[in-house]
Amino acid sequence: MTTGPPTRRATRVDVALAAGSFGGGLLLLSLGTYRSVNPAAHFPTALFALPLAATCVAVGLRRAATRTSLALGTAGVLADLAIGGSLGTLLVYTQVLYDACVYGSARTWRWLLRSSVALAVLGALAGVLAARAWYGVSVGVVVVLVTLLPVLTGISVRQYRDQAATARAQAEQTARLAELGRRQAVLAERHRMARELHDVVANHLSAVAIHATAALSVSGLDAEQVRQALRVIRENSVQGLGELRQMIGLLREPAAGPVPSEPAAGPAPSEPAEPAIRVGLADLDRLLDRSRSAGLAVTARTTGTPRELPVGVDLAAYRILQESLTNALKHGQGPVDLAVDYRADAVALSVLNPIPGAAGGDGVPGAGAGLIGMRERAALVDGWFTAGPDGDRWRVAAELPTGRVR
Repeated sequence: MTTGPPTRRATRVDVALAAGSFGGGLLLLSLGTYRSVNPAAHFPTALFALPLAATCVAVGLRRAATRTSLALGTAGVLADLAIGGSLGTLLVYTQVLYDACVYGSARTWRWLLRSSVALAVLGALAGVLAARAWYGVSVGVVVVLVTLLPVLTGISVRQYRDQAATARAQAEQTARLAELGRRQAVLAERHRMARELHDVVANHLSAVAIHATAALSVSGLDAEQVRQALRVIRENSVQGLGELRQMIGLLREPAAGPVPSEPAAGPAPSEPAEPAIRVGLADLDRLLDRSRSAGLAVTARTTGTPRELPVGVDLAAYRILQESLTNALKHGQGPVDLAVDYRADAVALSVLNPIPGAAGGDGVPGAGAGLIGMRERAALVDGWFTAGPDGDRWRVAAELPTGRVR
């Protein structure tokens, strides 16, 4: 178990434990209970205080310097045994062994476990050989109580702490993953909102910009032509404001806010989000009328049997066609061919329009967000999308799966 440097509070606790242990050992010495191993040895009582002090200092170093603590404690108990042995020093040494297993490295507690088992076995054999009777095994029991038992206790506490630390780390990792998922859900929702806002207003504002540019740049317009340009500008402005107001109203609803509070509240990555504005291919005629009134010549055809589509697919198809017509109005030149093909398990879209030469289009700027949005919409419903030059024309094509019709 890896631990950092001890805190001031932990250091104070260790020093207090060492002082208490030393005081208890001195009390046992003053009561005459110090000779526990070799009663025949005759040494001054004060001499036993020296190895006791060394072992107690080892207790104070248990967290600050675990290896030094173990070495000092072992030296102290060996010195104590050499002069006859005292109960107090042996009891304090059990704390040293316990602390070495809890705060030391994994290598330390493994070495202590093997050493304690070996000492217990050797002690039992030595006792039997010395006493020439089975009760000599009691020496091994004493060794077990002094060494093996505190080592096993320290290992158990260490494993419990390691498991608790692992559980805390897993909980922190889970919390970080949950926070990352929440941020990704928020980011995905923001991207969806940006795409939806772009598609809602781009068509109308493009028509407004084109007709305003024409009214300002073309000289000699009669009153009827000016009124027609203003009529288109007003119609697209009103419709664009209406759709924008509708979307803002939806975003303000508490039950359908744009930012989910939990990752689980957002749509699954493989599923399209619920559309903010319910439009679909049923509104295609109205879209064509607006495009034609803006001055775009559109020829549309529908093949297959029109049917109700999944909401996400219906919205994606409508927005792809809307953006294609917007791009044709801004950058194209000449009439547009639009086709919708209802197939058994998909709906296919195609938009073709001539593109200008090196002189460029009408000068209305574009940021490239339209193509990105169309591609994203097709990907959200597991479809495919392509756009690019096809000879002297620009082709937009998409296929959106709808599920097989039975």
